[in-house]
Amino acid sequence: MLSALVALLSYLLGSLVMGVLYSRRRGADIRAHDLPGGSGTYRQYGRRAAILVGAGDILKGVLAVLLARWLVPEMTWLATLFVVLGHCYPLYFRFRGGAGIAPLLGALLAAAPVTLLGTLALALALIPLYRATLQPALQLNAVPFATAVAVPLGLLLALRCGGVADLLAGGAVMAVRAAHLLAFPVVARRGGA
Repeated sequence: MLSALVALLSYLLGSLVMGVLYSRRRGADIRAHDLPGGSGTYRQYGRRAAILVGAGDILKGVLAVLLARWLVPEMTWLATLFVVLGHCYPLYFRFRGGAGIAPLLGALLAAAPVTLLGTLALALALIPLYRATLQPALQLNAVPFATAVAVPLGLLLALRCGGVADLLAGGAVMAVRAAHLLAFPVVARRGGA
C-alpha cells in the first residue's frame, strides 16, 4: 500500500513540468517549439529561466526519493521511476513532457550521489565528442545523447557504489522517451532535454 502511494505521489510530482509551467506563466507553451526541459527553456527564454526550470525539475526528483525513504526506504527506485515517468508523460499536460534528465539527476542525487557524479562526469566528457561527430546527422541535442550513453556505463559505477535499481528505473523511462522523441519529433524540434 505504501509503495503504491510512493508511486502515485512521485508520478504526480513528476507531472509538474517546470518548463511548461514557466512558459505558460509567460503566456505561451514551450512545447509548441521545443522540449520543456532546461536546454529547451534556455533556447526559448535564456539562462536565468533555464536555471530556474532545471533546479525545479531536479528538486522534484530529490523530493520523490526523500518521500520514498520516509515511507518505504527500500523502494527509492520506485520513486525514481515514477518521478521520471511523470516528467516525460505528465498527467497535467496531456502526457507531453520532457526527456527526464533533470528529475533523474535529482533522484540520483538523493539516492546515490557517488553514482550520479561519476555518470555525470562521463556524460559531460561525451558532449563535445558527440557535437563534433554525430549531432549534425541526428539533429538531437547533445545532452539526451550523452545521457543515453552515460547511463548504461554508469551502471558499472552503480554496481560498486550503489543506486543500480534507481539508475535502471529512471534510465529505462528515459530510453523509452528518447525512442519516442526520435520516432515522433517535437514540432520545430531543435533538440531538448
